Amino acid sequence: MAQGAIARSGTTGAPAQLRRERALRYAAIFFAAGLALHTADHLRRGADSITPEVFWGGMVVTVAGVVAIVAVLTRRPLAPVIAVAVGFPSAVGVSASHLLPQWSAFSDAFPGGQVDALSWAAVLVEIAAAVLLGAAGVASLSRGPSSGSGRRHRPHRTER
Repeated sequence: MAQGAIARSGTTGAPAQLRRERALRYAAIFFAAGLALHTADHLRRGADSITPEVFWGGMVVTVAGVVAIVAVLTRRPLAPVIAVAVGFPSAVGVSASHLLPQWSAFSDAFPGGQVDALSWAAVLVEIAAAVLLGAAGVASLSRGPSSGSGRRHRPHRTER
Protein backbone atom coordinates (compact mmCIF):
# COMPACT_ATOMS: atom_id res chain seq x y z
CA MET A 1 0.00 0.00 0.00
CA ALA A 2 2.73 2.47 0.95
CA GLN A 3 4.66 1.71 -2.23
CA GLY A 4 1.59 2.53 -4.34
CA ALA A 5 1.17 5.85 -2.56
CA ILE A 6 4.81 6.74 -3.18
CA ALA A 7 4.65 5.71 -6.84
CA ARG A 8 1.51 7.80 -7.43
CA SER A 9 2.65 10.87 -5.53
CA GLY A 10 5.41 11.72 -8.02
CA THR A 11 7.59 13.17 -5.29
CA THR A 12 10.57 10.89 -5.76
CA GLY A 13 13.73 12.28 -7.35
CA ALA A 14 13.48 10.76 -10.80
CA PRO A 15 9.89 11.86 -11.59
CA ALA A 16 10.58 15.36 -10.27
CA GLN A 17 13.65 15.68 -12.49
CA LEU A 18 11.71 14.29 -15.44
CA ARG A 19 9.02 16.95 -14.91
CA ARG A 20 11.67 19.68 -14.86
CA GLU A 21 13.25 18.32 -18.05
CA ARG A 22 9.84 18.12 -19.73
CA ALA A 23 9.10 21.71 -18.69
CA LEU A 24 12.43 22.76 -20.19
CA ARG A 25 11.57 21.05 -23.49
CA TYR A 26 8.13 22.73 -23.58
CA ALA A 27 9.75 26.09 -22.83
CA ALA A 28 12.23 25.54 -25.69
CA ILE A 29 9.39 24.76 -28.07
CA PHE A 30 7.49 27.86 -26.91
CA PHE A 31 10.66 29.93 -27.37
CA ALA A 32 11.11 28.52 -30.88
CA ALA A 33 7.56 29.59 -31.70
CA GLY A 34 8.11 33.06 -30.25
CA LEU A 35 11.39 33.46 -32.08
CA ALA A 36 9.81 32.37 -35.38
CA LEU A 37 6.81 34.65 -34.87
CA HIS A 38 8.98 37.67 -34.08
CA THR A 39 11.29 36.95 -37.04
CA ALA A 40 8.30 36.57 -39.35
CA ASP A 41 6.95 39.89 -38.11
CA HIS A 42 10.25 41.61 -38.95
CA LEU A 43 10.10 40.09 -42.44
CA ARG A 44 6.50 41.26 -42.78
CA ARG A 45 7.38 44.81 -41.74
CA GLY A 46 10.33 44.95 -44.14
CA ALA A 47 14.09 45.31 -43.79
CA ASP A 48 13.87 49.10 -43.97
CA SER A 49 11.94 49.21 -40.69
CA ILE A 50 15.05 48.48 -38.58
CA THR A 51 18.62 49.71 -38.26
CA PRO A 52 21.60 47.47 -39.05
CA GLU A 53 22.30 47.34 -35.30
CA VAL A 54 18.82 45.98 -34.58
CA PHE A 55 19.21 43.51 -37.45
CA TRP A 56 22.53 42.15 -36.15
CA GLY A 57 21.32 42.17 -32.54
CA GLY A 58 18.35 40.11 -33.70
CA MET A 59 20.66 37.75 -35.55
CA VAL A 60 22.67 37.17 -32.37
CA VAL A 61 19.47 36.43 -30.43
CA THR A 62 18.26 34.12 -33.20
CA VAL A 63 21.51 32.13 -33.50
CA ALA A 64 21.85 31.84 -29.71
CA GLY A 65 18.18 30.86 -29.52
CA VAL A 66 18.57 28.11 -32.10
CA VAL A 67 21.62 26.78 -30.22
CA ALA A 68 19.61 26.72 -26.97
CA ILE A 69 16.59 25.08 -28.59
CA VAL A 70 18.70 22.39 -30.24
CA ALA A 71 20.63 21.77 -27.01
CA VAL A 72 17.41 21.32 -25.05
CA LEU A 73 15.60 19.19 -27.60
CA THR A 74 18.61 16.92 -28.09
CA ARG A 75 18.97 16.68 -24.30
CA ARG A 76 22.53 17.89 -24.08
CA PRO A 77 23.94 17.91 -20.53
CA LEU A 78 24.60 21.67 -20.66
CA ALA A 79 21.13 22.46 -22.03
CA PRO A 80 19.80 23.95 -18.76
CA VAL A 81 22.84 26.24 -18.48
CA ILE A 82 22.49 27.29 -22.12
CA ALA A 83 18.76 27.92 -21.58
CA VAL A 84 19.52 30.27 -18.69
CA ALA A 85 22.38 31.95 -20.57
CA VAL A 86 20.17 32.56 -23.62
CA GLY A 87 16.67 32.95 -22.17
CA PHE A 88 17.09 35.80 -19.70
CA PRO A 89 19.47 37.94 -21.81
CA SER A 90 17.20 37.48 -24.84
CA ALA A 91 14.21 38.71 -22.84
CA VAL A 92 16.17 41.74 -21.65
CA GLY A 93 17.57 42.53 -25.10
CA VAL A 94 14.28 42.20 -26.95
CA SER A 95 12.53 44.24 -24.24
CA ALA A 96 15.17 46.98 -24.42
CA SER A 97 15.00 47.10 -28.19
CA HIS A 98 11.22 47.12 -28.57
CA LEU A 99 9.52 48.17 -25.33
CA LEU A 100 11.62 51.19 -24.35
CA PRO A 101 11.26 54.53 -26.11
CA GLN A 102 13.89 55.26 -28.77
CA TRP A 103 17.26 55.24 -26.96
CA SER A 104 19.94 54.26 -29.49
CA ALA A 105 20.64 52.61 -32.83
CA PHE A 106 19.70 49.34 -31.09
CA SER A 107 16.10 50.59 -30.71
CA ASP A 108 13.12 49.49 -32.71
CA ALA A 109 10.83 51.29 -30.30
CA PHE A 110 7.22 50.21 -30.34
CA PRO A 111 5.90 52.94 -28.02
CA GLY A 112 5.00 55.81 -30.31
CA GLY A 113 6.00 53.76 -33.37
CA GLN A 114 3.98 52.67 -36.34
CA VAL A 115 3.44 49.04 -35.34
CA ASP A 116 0.25 47.03 -35.21
CA ALA A 117 -1.17 44.54 -32.72
CA LEU A 118 0.51 41.62 -34.49
CA SER A 119 3.94 43.16 -33.94
CA TRP A 120 3.16 43.75 -30.26
CA ALA A 121 1.91 40.17 -29.89
CA ALA A 122 4.99 38.72 -31.59
CA VAL A 123 7.39 40.64 -29.36
CA LEU A 124 5.48 39.92 -26.15
CA VAL A 125 5.26 36.21 -26.96
CA GLU A 126 9.01 36.04 -27.60
CA ILE A 127 9.81 37.91 -24.39
CA ALA A 128 7.51 35.69 -22.32
CA ALA A 129 8.94 32.56 -23.95
CA ALA A 130 12.51 33.73 -23.32
CA VAL A 131 11.75 34.31 -19.62
CA LEU A 132 10.13 30.88 -19.41
CA LEU A 133 13.14 29.28 -21.10
CA GLY A 134 15.48 30.86 -18.57
CA ALA A 135 13.23 29.95 -15.64
CA ALA A 136 12.86 26.35 -16.84
CA GLY A 137 16.64 26.17 -17.13
CA VAL A 138 17.01 27.38 -13.54
CA ALA A 139 14.41 24.86 -12.37
CA SER A 140 16.14 22.07 -14.25
CA LEU A 141 19.43 22.98 -12.56
CA SER A 142 17.91 23.05 -9.09
CA ARG A 143 18.46 20.10 -6.81
CA GLY A 144 15.84 19.82 -4.16
CA PRO A 145 15.84 17.11 -1.50
CA SER A 146 14.01 14.79 -3.90
CA SER A 147 16.17 15.38 -6.98
CA GLY A 148 18.63 12.58 -6.34
CA SER A 149 21.51 14.86 -5.41
CA GLY A 150 23.44 11.97 -3.96
CA ARG A 151 23.02 12.95 -0.33
CA ARG A 152 20.78 10.87 1.82
CA HIS A 153 18.32 12.48 4.19
CA ARG A 154 19.34 11.95 7.79
CA PRO A 155 16.39 12.29 10.12
CA HIS A 156 16.69 14.74 12.98
CA ARG A 157 16.63 13.19 16.44
CA THR A 158 12.96 14.04 16.82
CA GLU A 159 12.12 12.30 13.53
CA ARG A 160 13.51 8.91 14.61
